[in-house]
Amino acid sequence: MHPSLTRRSLVGAGLLLPLLALPGCATRLGDVPGLEEAIRRLLTLSSQRAFARLAAREGYFADDVARVDLPSQLGGSAFARALAVLLGTRGVQDRLLRVVNEAAAAGAARAAPVVYEAIRGISLADAAAIARGGPTAATDRLQREMGDRVFEAMFPEVGAALRLADDGLVERALRITTGIDFRGLQADVTRKAAAGLYRAIGREEAAIRADPSAAGDPAIAALFARRRR
Repeated sequence: MHPSLTRRSLVGAGLLLPLLALPGCATRLGDVPGLEEAIRRLLTLSSQRAFARLAAREGYFADDVARVDLPSQLGGSAFARALAVLLGTRGVQDRLLRVVNEAAAAGAARAAPVVYEAIRGISLADAAAIARGGPTAATDRLQREMGDRVFEAMFPEVGAALRLADDGLVERALRITTGIDFRGLQADVTRKAAAGLYRAIGREEAAIRADPSAAGDPAIAALFARRRR
């Protein structure tokens, strides 16, 4: 089995557990919690949906919102031609893109429990303003609250995944570039993967806000019913 296939299966398995195990996700009939808890449920559901999409086969690569682009040192036709000559193959940039996006997905799997823990403990003194805010107001609040924690959670796993999925392509690509080394590539992919994750969560939040009754959670439906009154 190719290493990238093994990595995909690990990513999928790593994300299923937090989705199933999160406390407080089930809503009992007649149980409509307070405003802060409703915001937490909105963030939890948005994150669950985002992680599930990004954990799918080629989740990051196929996602226009979350996809990780190559660093500038690994982009451009001149680089592609040089690397194609070196490797004796075509489509090298596409292969590199798939490698870095597989690494991004692995990093997201590692970040999932960190995100869920942050949601459980997030300060929501401004919950009413978040509820009345724009389509990604809760996600924006989560991103500010987390600071660098998503990057820090992703960084080691992205590096490990780059090495695992690589069949020599990354090493050879870095060899013919200037201004970037493996650690620089690792940091670039991690930064873009973290930003893409927040964009994916924000997209899910916006979709839920647009149709809160479809979320299947009375607390979320009540949150936006109150907001519209």
